[in-house]
Amino acid sequence: MTTSQRLFKHALTLVALTAWAALWWPWSSQAAQRLKEVAAVQGVRSNQLMGYGLVVGLDGTGDQTAQAPFTAQGLNSMLQQMGITVPPGTAMQIKNIAAVLVTAQLPPFAQPGQQIDVSVSSIGNAKSLRGGTLIATPLKGADGQVYALAQGGLIVGGAGAAAGGSKVQINHLSGGRVPQGATVERSVPTPLHQGEFLQLDVAAGDFNTARAVAMAINREKGDGTAQALDGRIVRVKAPKDMNERVTFLADIENLPIELAKPAARVVLNPRTGSVVMNQAVTLAACAIAHGSLTVTINAIPIVSQPNALSGGQTVVTEKSEITVQQQGGAITQLPEGAKLADVVKALNSLGATPQDLLAILQAMKAAGALQAELEVI
Repeated sequence: MTTSQRLFKHALTLVALTAWAALWWPWSSQAAQRLKEVAAVQGVRSNQLMGYGLVVGLDGTGDQTAQAPFTAQGLNSMLQQMGITVPPGTAMQIKNIAAVLVTAQLPPFAQPGQQIDVSVSSIGNAKSLRGGTLIATPLKGADGQVYALAQGGLIVGGAGAAAGGSKVQINHLSGGRVPQGATVERSVPTPLHQGEFLQLDVAAGDFNTARAVAMAINREKGDGTAQALDGRIVRVKAPKDMNERVTFLADIENLPIELAKPAARVVLNPRTGSVVMNQAVTLAACAIAHGSLTVTINAIPIVSQPNALSGGQTVVTEKSEITVQQQGGAITQLPEGAKLADVVKALNSLGATPQDLLAILQAMKAAGALQAELEVI
């Protein structure tokens, strides 16, 4: 055997061993996440802004002032600021203007002069805001102070047409958006640069996650840097110099966090019939019988027609027929399932609809067969 053949044989052996190790190596079932995805620095948050404004330039699709008098009041107030006084008692028939509510998110560290997006929603009976222009609208925070000023042309992602009693509409026409439509006028103070310690707020109130965050920071920055106070708060000792503090946060927010297996939970939405469960849900052996009850009510009109010369009147009455049908369900035995795939397979074997599963899962939880927490949203 030549040297090249021996090298080729050794390479094949190495590839086979690597593939075998990849198949059998005990990888963690929960992927690692970055610290910024499981915790946030206290005080680094966005703030909601809101304001009342007017949209002008509509093509006859604005508010009807008879049903929305606040639109005319807003127009009068705007005209008075421009030195125009409308005679009292004037009935203004305006169709090209609409009263709107303007909302925006003021991001953290936003400084005066920066621009943010705004959302515009009609609060009157305007048919469409398409083609309108939002006039200068002050946006206030929860403290009543003005933090931004919004103005600009609306982008409405829809279209509609009506004629002769027929109407066609695509998407929503009573709301729109103004990209970069607001200019920040005031910044929000942040506690990021205050004190010796920073506080990290863990998104999920879990002691294991808080401990994992503290351990990851201590491994990177030294023991005693971070301390988990409870399942939601991690206190971190940060440098006092502002430049070093920003560098410190930039380093720790990308640290990998190994999360433990989450608590078993099943989320139910009775309005839509949605059932969602995580991978920790297990099922004990149980037997289930589920039947459905159907009630049908039919109203049949009966017409009583008198003779032509009797002088009576035609009377229409209704006869109701009520039918009750109950479908019996055979007892189905569900085996014990330690994996999510086994649980899904067992529930599918029942042949129940999502609405039926809501009742079945609650009964299984009461019987102790479903080893998970039920949450109704």
